[in-house]
Amino acid sequence: MDEKKLIREIKKGEESAFKELVETYKDMVVNTCYGFLQNQENAEDIAQDVFVEVYQSIHRFREDAKFSTWVYRIAVNKSLNFKKKNNRRNWAVSFQAVFGGEKEAAQVADGKTLDPHADLEQQERVKILHSAIETLAQNQKIAFTLSKYENLSYKEISEVMGTSISSVESLLNRAKKNLQKKLHSYYKNEK
Repeated sequence: MDEKKLIREIKKGEESAFKELVETYKDMVVNTCYGFLQNQENAEDIAQDVFVEVYQSIHRFREDAKFSTWVYRIAVNKSLNFKKKNNRRNWAVSFQAVFGGEKEAAQVADGKTLDPHADLEQQERVKILHSAIETLAQNQKIAFTLSKYENLSYKEISEVMGTSISSVESLLNRAKKNLQKKLHSYYKNEK
């Protein structure tokens, strides 16, 4: 079924059309969320929220826009909102761990375990890169994530972000320069 017909069917309440839409966009949405959250379980949870939002607000979708752009925007916004909410919660848990006693500290420390068979050096590099990405300005982070994790073109990123192609180019150049500086200084300090 073509996209416009699919959207019309969903607007009519056709459940099978919505299932088809989810199957079509599921991987794209999960990958987008993962690019921001760096956690598969959270990405899958937020992807479900994205599809709930799509279903609830499909009547507001203007069919003159590209549907995938609209879905990307929802996925980016949901991911960023989750991160903000989660960062506040993590701060509160960390605060409790410092001032609340050993039980809370043990819960914080037990948050994630390492896979004993994983390449620890590669894990560390990935962790360093993700930490560096987290320090980018929000628009740089969005543009970089959509470019590198989703392989979107500058035009597609500009549509998702609601900005010009030249702004996207500028954001990506600044993001790359900032990442180079951060990674260079990190590795310089490690030697």
